[in-house]
Amino acid sequence: MDKNPKIILDDNLKNIQNEFKKNIPSLVLCSNSFHKIEFLNKLIISVKNPIMFVDMDLLYSGYIESKMIQKQENVVIFQPNKLNWEEKLSEIISKISKKEFLIIIDSFNGIYNLFDDLESARFVNSCIMLLSSLGKQNSSTIIITAMARKKDNNEWILSPGGKQIMKLPKSTVYFLKKIQNNFEIKILK
Repeated sequence: MDKNPKIILDDNLKNIQNEFKKNIPSLVLCSNSFHKIEFLNKLIISVKNPIMFVDMDLLYSGYIESKMIQKQENVVIFQPNKLNWEEKLSEIISKISKKEFLIIIDSFNGIYNLFDDLESARFVNSCIMLLSSLGKQNSSTIIITAMARKKDNNEWILSPGGKQIMKLPKSTVYFLKKIQNNFEIKILK
């Protein structure tokens, strides 16, 4: 039996949406930033609920600004920085405590660039756990992306910085890749 089962992505992405809803938070690793954004855009288009996109690396926002991706009406984009992180977090908490959302945090790489010391990383980890707890109460889904690569010892590290991926308790880790014109997602743990 395959230790890393693949999830079949149907056209409307219902299977993966159900998988993400069961596993909060879901960490989606990818080694190609274009594939990551293409997948997130397909996911966003397939979701009818309100969506909060926390754009830490500003890649998604760049695609929206350049009109390479059309912004969906049900998407609110947050672009937190080190100075307004707590304010943006409060705004997100206020919204998800009232109704169901899909929350996409893109990406761990951007979080590490924003918060460079270990204490800040722990703070961000705590924030994600708080969001996950609140999300479960209102059936919200939380997806966190990261650009990552596998080292020779089978350990996943963030690209390009090479930092270890923060361990999130109760999270499920997936690896996303594109083969020809189809996406494939494997469950890693």
